[in-house]
Amino acid sequence: MNYVSRQTLERLPVYLRFLQSQSKNGPLNTSAKAIAETLGLTEIQVRKDLAAISDCGKPRIGYIINDLISDLEEFLGYKDVNDAIIVGAGKLGKALMSYKGFADYGLNIVAAFDTSVDVVGKEEEGKPIFHIDKLEDLCRRMNIRIGIITAPAEHAQSIADKMVKSGILAIWNFAPAHIEVPSEVLVKNENMAASLAVLSKHLSEQLMNIQGENI
Repeated sequence: MNYVSRQTLERLPVYLRFLQSQSKNGPLNTSAKAIAETLGLTEIQVRKDLAAISDCGKPRIGYIINDLISDLEEFLGYKDVNDAIIVGAGKLGKALMSYKGFADYGLNIVAAFDTSVDVVGKEEEGKPIFHIDKLEDLCRRMNIRIGIITAPAEHAQSIADKMVKSGILAIWNFAPAHIEVPSEVLVKNENMAASLAVLSKHLSEQLMNIQGENI
């Protein structure tokens, strides 16, 4: 597999979504310039990113959209199926268990874990919810490598520790807490507070500009 930076890796799914939207009723080809203008990137950046994972770009022709989609899906592993588990079967955990779109990205949530008697032993969209004590056994038996944390912040570190002990190599963390893991384990934090702060700051600035124009 070709090496790409973390920043490039995060942009690749954005390219893929754009190309998929174009492939439905759009042209057969596209260009780095068209992609860059639509996504607010530079043409040089787009060319560099795509060159790292595909050689389907041709002079005067650009990129054949379906070929580039295939290369992106293969590089990102979307053609494979990766089983995952969730710890924290509350509203967010159940929402993720019910989301059908993960299948498009090669992610299959097989089960959830919790400690609450209100949810343990039940199912969500046909997927079982087990007690957290069964985490290691199931992960080892099914060779699960992806774990998703949707539990309260105060439990995030202990859950991460259990996941690492169970052989998990990648953690998708929705808890608003920093977690420590060994260097070989990847953590992707979904920091909703940070995202909201960016939105709020942008909104505040735009409202100030509008008010200034009205003075």
